[in-house]
Amino acid sequence: MNDQAPAPLEPTDSDHTALLPTAPDGPALSPLVQGYWRMDAWERTPAEHLDFLKAHVELGVTTVDHADVYGRYTIEAQFGEVLALEPSLRQKLQIVTKCGIQLLTPQAPERRIKHYDTRARHLRASIEASLGHFRTDWLDLVLLHRPDPLMDADEVAEVMIELRQSGKVRHFGVSNFTPAQLGLLQSRLPFTLATNQVEIGPLNVASLFDGTLDQLQQLRICPMAWSVLGGGRLFDDEDETGRRVRTALEAVAEELGDCRLDQVAFAWVRQLPSRPFPILGSGRIERVRAAVAALDLVLDREQWFAILQAAQGRPVP
Repeated sequence: MNDQAPAPLEPTDSDHTALLPTAPDGPALSPLVQGYWRMDAWERTPAEHLDFLKAHVELGVTTVDHADVYGRYTIEAQFGEVLALEPSLRQKLQIVTKCGIQLLTPQAPERRIKHYDTRARHLRASIEASLGHFRTDWLDLVLLHRPDPLMDADEVAEVMIELRQSGKVRHFGVSNFTPAQLGLLQSRLPFTLATNQVEIGPLNVASLFDGTLDQLQQLRICPMAWSVLGGGRLFDDEDETGRRVRTALEAVAEELGDCRLDQVAFAWVRQLPSRPFPILGSGRIERVRAAVAALDLVLDREQWFAILQAAQGRPVP
């Protein structure tokens, strides 16, 4: 896709600035979330990053997604430098970040292998570091980045409760957890986990059938959806599934009025009854604007299932 291509579908007067709750006692996030995992590849000065941040906030995309490991532990601090240029912006944002992964880096020469760590000591240290990087007194939502086979649910719950009571973290959730893993942790908590951030998109439909989204709908927890566009697979002619899905998206886009296929993909995900919050990966404001416009798109059932059929390579049973 040409990043400079115009988006035929333009934002309407619909209210896209209203925050939506993720769970019964969860945080309220913007309908779309701006992902910053590629921030270091955007090659911008802090002032240019600030312009981009302010532009998507003006479009109603006020929730930002981070993780301590993004940019090999550098992006949180880069974003903090941007916020320092205009500190009042912090009050308009909902900062989501993740922890629990231990990467091999020069900063930690004692590490011998990439691993997960959800022990209380590590979680406390990671969250204190994130607070410092973002130059803020609180984090709106912290997720356990990956399920840890050595996770002690009681220990994790204890530190989550402690950090919520301190005001340092307002809400907790998980990322990439199976239904059983989420259920285990939820069983130890007096509050509802705010979300499960999982891969959802026309190129990855596993969560639609493995119980992940069913559980979240049962608990009235809305997922956050990463990799809605499947990275570069949609545009890889050697990827058979990518070709099929791209063709289906383009057909629906034409039926809906010559809109963009990425807009159709976002609309397809948002029509799931678990009400996912799609995460945007592009650092181009044109693409953010196009995604916001897609909040007005509604697919009929046959259009929606045509995309699912392309994803699975066969009609539904």
